[in-house]
Amino acid sequence: MFGYGDAVVPRLPEPPRTQDDLLHALARDDIEFVLAMFVNVEGKPCCKLVPAAAVPQLLDEGLGFAGHAVGAIGQSPADPDLVAVPDVSTYTVLPWRTGLAAVQCDPHVGGTPWPYAPRVILRRALDALADRGMDFKVGAEPEYFLVRRTADGGVTVADDEDTAETPCYDARGLGRSLDHVTAVSRALTAMGWGNYSNDHEDANGQFEHDFGYADALVTADRVVVFRHLVQMLAREAGMVATFMPKPFGHLTGSGLHMHMSLWDRASGSELFRGTNDARGLGISDLGYAFVGGVLAHAPGVVAFGCPTVNSYKRLSVRDATASGSSWAPAFATYGGNNRTQMLRVPAPGRVEARCVDSAANPYLAMTALLAAGLDGIDRGIDPGPPNEANLESADAATDALPLPATLSEAAHAVSVDAVLREAFGKVEGGEFVDYYAQLKQAEFAEYHRTIGEWEIKRYLTAF
Repeated sequence: MFGYGDAVVPRLPEPPRTQDDLLHALARDDIEFVLAMFVNVEGKPCCKLVPAAAVPQLLDEGLGFAGHAVGAIGQSPADPDLVAVPDVSTYTVLPWRTGLAAVQCDPHVGGTPWPYAPRVILRRALDALADRGMDFKVGAEPEYFLVRRTADGGVTVADDEDTAETPCYDARGLGRSLDHVTAVSRALTAMGWGNYSNDHEDANGQFEHDFGYADALVTADRVVVFRHLVQMLAREAGMVATFMPKPFGHLTGSGLHMHMSLWDRASGSELFRGTNDARGLGISDLGYAFVGGVLAHAPGVVAFGCPTVNSYKRLSVRDATASGSSWAPAFATYGGNNRTQMLRVPAPGRVEARCVDSAANPYLAMTALLAAGLDGIDRGIDPGPPNEANLESADAATDALPLPATLSEAAHAVSVDAVLREAFGKVEGGEFVDYYAQLKQAEFAEYHRTIGEWEIKRYLTAF
């Protein structure tokens, strides 16, 4: 099956391994400026623009940021600088701007990796996995909307003609946005990511671009760059690209589905692939135990996969949309090639997590999925038989665990999950999970204090 990144990748130079390699690459590629990038806990991309002539200083000393100004990353105004230390292997020429490249950075404080930094958290989890003799590989499917601002402060689909009830894969909808879609595709191909598919998705104004799977940290870095790429190209065309999960109540929301697999480091063999699978999905016993772990920790995992108040307006599969489907899970279930399940096995050897949406911080979501899955392996959790039902049907019945209905519920779930608590580790004065849960409870409380148009319309003269 062509998918999960089985795409032709152009022959590009090997990524830098040393500081000297990076300096050589800058000269070879005629780079004038470098974006030194990282994200905060909420996924906000942060960067400074570094002239190529100053990159040696960046490599020697890192680059200082006022951490409190970054946003959610565990610092107060009184704390010392957050120092971005570049990972030279992430060097990427950004093809939509001549002479521009990017490197992803690991934030440090006082010479030590900062435990609140999402990239540091995922790197630590992958290092622990390497000690087990395994690698975690992930393919991501990012979805987003192209919109325009309206005079009254709202938003509308950018393409005025994109009004079909079932616009998914529509050639005309894709054709009208071909300039944008092909610009994104060319950039993904030029960066060597193996872009193999680009399509108009299930909602009006919604698109998806698929590229090759890779080691989890590489894919998470690519999701960050992808969002920046799409937003910059949309802006140049007079549009807004939004990764808000549910910008329109009547339309399907946007996901960031993640296709996961574990690999043996020594032999390079796929550990999820099973040849004698009595359940018929082509998954090994280890793979099923991984599935069982993710399902067992589903409410806490969802707190990282669906990190906003708006996320839970997507995560409700029985709510109608214009197309007739939400394509989002509501229960902790798994199945074969069945998109109404939280975990789908579309082909032997890999498992798709459909409980991650477009707003997710990819580093944190991958850390949560990996930790939950490894707990399943350690405890030998059997997920039971695959669920074959259409869980979007009003008649479908399941005794499976419901996923959280609000961000508040999800934040509470992660705060009491001992496995995720251990996986995300300790921070100054406590544990990261407590910091994250408090951050999300505060977000929900701010939302809950806001009086919306629906409430005014329904209650103003109702009593």
